[in-house]
Amino acid sequence: MIIGITGGTGCGKTTLLNLIARQGGLVLDCDAIYHQLLQTDKNLLAAIEARFPGTVEGGTLRRKKLGAIVFTDPQALLDLNRITHAAVKAEVLRRLQAAPGLAAIDAIGLFEGGLAGLCQVTVAVTAPEESRVRRLMARDGISEDYARARIRAQHPESWFRERCSHVLENDGSPEEFRAKCIAFLNTLGIMKENP
Repeated sequence: MIIGITGGTGCGKTTLLNLIARQGGLVLDCDAIYHQLLQTDKNLLAAIEARFPGTVEGGTLRRKKLGAIVFTDPQALLDLNRITHAAVKAEVLRRLQAAPGLAAIDAIGLFEGGLAGLCQVTVAVTAPEESRVRRLMARDGISEDYARARIRAQHPESWFRERCSHVLENDGSPEEFRAKCIAFLNTLGIMKENP
């Protein structure tokens, strides 16, 4: 079974992903795959530099410089996504073929990148905006304004809710959300052991 997990940044998708990994599932974090590809795929970097001149220096992507462009310009974000989705999808397919069985694809662009079609189940993880802002600031060491800009650059919660077959709301304590994730995985019949 392949589970597609999506939702805005800072919603807490990692809790669900960690539980799937503990059940022996392959976890494919598309953001991490993208960052790995930035280290290994020269064609990807060249395509980004061609569209966003000055964002690649010495073979390294300047993430904050690129972020300052794409998180304030919806068309620029669409252009970046077009460039990156194809490379990420190809790598996801390669990894799925190498390890068939239970897998989770974590992708904010699950639908836009064409990955949802690979999944038997899709789930949106949602959380209140203020919680997301706090998580992003702590996790990424960014300012409140930058965290809010990142959130505003993404789809609203309703967009994810409308497209996914399931929704998990991360609106309580970490323990409460973990319990919701376990209950969800139990409904899918994939919990093999007590997490």
